Amino acid sequence: MTDSLKLKTLNKLNETHDLTLKSWVASANRTDCDFPIQNLPFAIFRRAGSSEAFRGGVAIGDQVIDLACVAEKKFFSGEAADAVQACSQPTLNQFMGMGSAYASALRLVLSRALREGSDNALESCLIAQSDVEFDLPATIGDYTDFYTSVHHATSVGKLFRPDNPLLPNYKWVPIGYHGRSSSIGVSGQTFHRPMGQTKAPDAEAPTLGPCKRLDYELELGIYIGQGNEMGDRIALDNSDDHVFGFCMFNDWSARDIQAWEYQPLGPFLAKNFASTVSPWIVTLEAMAPYRTSWTRDIADPQPLPYLESDANREQGAFDIKLEVLIQTEKMRNENQLPTSVSLSNFSYSYWTVAQMVAHHTVNGCNLKPGDFLGSGTQSGPDYEQSGSLLELSRGGKEAIELANGESRTFLNDGDTVVLKGWCQKEGAARIGFGEVSSTVLPAKF
Repeated sequence: MTDSLKLKTLNKLNETHDLTLKSWVASANRTDCDFPIQNLPFAIFRRAGSSEAFRGGVAIGDQVIDLACVAEKKFFSGEAADAVQACSQPTLNQFMGMGSAYASALRLVLSRALREGSDNALESCLIAQSDVEFDLPATIGDYTDFYTSVHHATSVGKLFRPDNPLLPNYKWVPIGYHGRSSSIGVSGQTFHRPMGQTKAPDAEAPTLGPCKRLDYELELGIYIGQGNEMGDRIALDNSDDHVFGFCMFNDWSARDIQAWEYQPLGPFLAKNFASTVSPWIVTLEAMAPYRTSWTRDIADPQPLPYLESDANREQGAFDIKLEVLIQTEKMRNENQLPTSVSLSNFSYSYWTVAQMVAHHTVNGCNLKPGDFLGSGTQSGPDYEQSGSLLELSRGGKEAIELANGESRTFLNDGDTVVLKGWCQKEGAARIGFGEVSSTVLPAKF
């Protein structure tokens, strides 16, 4: 079997994607539900405020399937039983490392057990999502942030290098840097405005103080499943064997600190103070209906052979709608909903997930289950699709107006940023990622 055919086989539609499937969990059948029976994403949870052990769960409608309960009751057998046992642990790392066949087997038996007409045996293992709290889905050993949106890279580059916004390597290599995994938190995270060195253009020396240009970054997060041995590379068309799934990701940025420190080695204190992930991981298999073609402008350099394949061209991209909302402290105090400030799509990404994985390992770098990749800020070609305030405010020169009359160039203390993602098209079930939210606290002096 060729690598291209292998990729297509792994990601073909199966019975779990059937648009006509309904669940006996009524909330999963709503047309606007993020978690219908065709999704079944994974998370780590426990009852809110309890001392229970964290364990794996699967979302169905507004409920969580307690996988430790499922394992205890021995509902399943074979690969699915092994998978659900691994999901009983306080992280999903072991489950992720078992490979796509185990995740697929568990997804299939859960789908069958949740369908209308089944015996409702899983009902005894359901807990309302409103009654739970989440932890990070996996122990993230290493985290790499990529820079895959050419629209974001160009917009930001124009602010700092008007005559040469894109550096020569951008269209040849998926650019990335290694971030800090210890400061990644799950949705609901609060963090203090970071301190750091900044230098005004007309100042003789830098000063230490709180960041004044705090920003969000609209990103997709990618969790690694099976790893590779040190020294081995993951071929482009084998990448699906090594990607577990996706989440929403906000990689906070201190733009003024970044501007002073980033040359010559790139981001440091401007990035390592906080990053936030959504609790639910949508599996790669669940995304099969939303794979789409990937193209490269014929005027641009075409990928080197290790980053090029027919399969990647045919279905390497993903049609995922991505939204940013802001809720100020004033809005929250007045019970006003967050304001939507931009809407983009992951399909605009200049590099695919498969290309990120292939490039990350081409030098023999070993990935491990639970390792995390950030896509980089996902901006689209239009201004309204900007994935950061740096772009929306045109470098801080133009404030954006919020629905309640407030305005922002960068974030204020008390602001909450909410990122949402979902997939929707004719002929496929709408599936969502839930949301990731986090709130800025005042700096600690």
